[in-house]
Order: sequence, then C-alpha cells, then structure tokens
Amino acid sequence: MASRKNEKNVQDQPVDEEMPPLEDIDDELIEEPQINEEEDDNGFILAKMSNKKRKLPKLSTDADQPDAKKGKDNVNWEMRKVSVPPHRYTPLKKNWSKLVAPIINELKMQIRYNLRTRNVEIRCPNADGNKTHLQKAADFVQAFLLGFTIEDAVALIRFDHMFMESFEINDVKTLRGDHLSRAIGRIAGKDGRVKTTIESVTQTRIVLADDKIHLLGAFNNLKIARHTICSLIMGTPINKIHGNLRSLASRLAEQL
Repeated sequence: MASRKNEKNVQDQPVDEEMPPLEDIDDELIEEPQINEEEDDNGFILAKMSNKKRKLPKLSTDADQPDAKKGKDNVNWEMRKVSVPPHRYTPLKKNWSKLVAPIINELKMQIRYNLRTRNVEIRCPNADGNKTHLQKAADFVQAFLLGFTIEDAVALIRFDHMFMESFEINDVKTLRGDHLSRAIGRIAGKDGRVKTTIESVTQTRIVLADDKIHLLGAFNNLKIARHTICSLIMGTPINKIHGNLRSLASRLAEQL
C-alpha cells in the first residue's frame, strides 16, 4: 500500500518543462582507453593499455615571470632595517632625496623604503661590503627619524667621534602629570632659550620628544649636556645652570 501511495505522489508532481541545457563534454574525457597489441619472439600476443593523460591548458600570463632558481645566489647580504614611526612618514617623504644622497655617494650603500613593512632597508652592494659604513648609514637614518635635521645627522657619517644617546625623564626622576610637563618646560626654557644655550655651549644637538630626550654630539660633550639636563630635571635653579654653563664656556675658550 505504501509503495502505491508513493507512486501516486510521484505521478501527481508537476514536471518542469524547462530543463537546463546539457553541457558539452570534452571528447577526451569520454574516449575509451586504447589497447595496443604487440607480438613477442615466441608468437604470443601482448596486450598493453595506453594510459592517455589529460593535458591541462596553458595559462596565459601578462608578463613572463623570471625563474626563481635562476640568478639566485646563496650569499647572506648584510642588511640593516630601521622602522619609521607614523609621525615621521611625511618628513621622510619630503626629505628622501637629501637623505639618500650621502648614503649612496659617500658610504656607497644601497637604500630603499619598504612600503609594506614601513622600514628603511640599507644593505651593502656586495657580500664583502664595509660593515662600518653600513652601521653609519643606519645611525644616520635613525637620527633623522628621531627628529634631528639632516644637516646635523650627517655628522654621524663624516666624523667617527660623533655619537647619539637617548634617555627618558623618568629614568632620572619619576614624574607624572603637571610635574612632568614642568620638567619638559624647564629643559626647553622660554622660546627654547635654555635648550639653545646648552646646545651652543656643549656643541651638541638636543631633541625633546615628549618625555624622551635625544642627544647628538661627541662623547665628552654628551656627558656635559646629559649632566646639565639631569640637573634641570632634579630641580636645580635655572640661574645656577646658566652660571655653570658660562664658566664651562670660558674654560673651553681658554683651552682652545
């Protein structure tokens, strides 16, 4: 009884008059395998089935891709990567030609900016390149990204006794809120006068980046500038700082 009911339900269902068109099948797919008959020396007939492999169509490419194995050497190129902070994208773009010139002309290094990783990549032109020049180029780029001008940062390339140093205000004294703001203001001074005085007397360059301080100069000059800035952070009166700088300037003038 159940089978008869199912037959009636199947017959009662409307048949879709518009059927989808049949797709053409490739003749190679429906072709039967061929049997090759060969006769050996004893008169026996050997039957071999030929396996016909399907040929895949060749994909057309817009440009011929070079072979990855060709021209690839196993030399470990010496490279330095300097990450670019977001607030230095625009200055880097504007001063790129000035930044690249001393690295290529004086240090004979290769440099590029990787758009994907946001890094400035520097490498030697060959495997036996000068690693000292490579490190100088990396320090030069790092100094510019920290906020120094190209004219000041190029001293790292042309002089061997120039160094760069960075520290935070909280490394000297833990300050927060308004106390931290006042400490930064004491280092800069009104219209940047205190900072300019320290730079001119100690022959260094100072960059104030929020609570971070970056110094550029010779080793002994960096020591004096760092001691002066630490005294300002600890609360030494500015008049005393100016007096110490004047006496220091007079001693340096006598030595020269």
